[in-house]
Amino acid sequence: MAFDAKVRKWGNSLGIVLPAEFVSSQGLRENDVIYVQIVKKANLEKSFGILKTKMTGQQFKDMVRKGWES
Repeated sequence: MAFDAKVRKWGNSLGIVLPAEFVSSQGLRENDVIYVQIVKKANLEKSFGILKTKMTGQQFKDMVRKGWES
């Protein structure tokens, strides 16, 4: 299960809060040891429009969909 969390200052450290839904669905309790993998969300706003191609958007979508139809 994945969820968004905001990193916040916690004393001299940084921390996140696990959503209650996640805690209950995983059966977590205080002092449980868990494995956490961090993946920072990318800001793609500046990336739109930088791909230079002679294909239209529709042609690009059609090309990508060919792999899914196999």
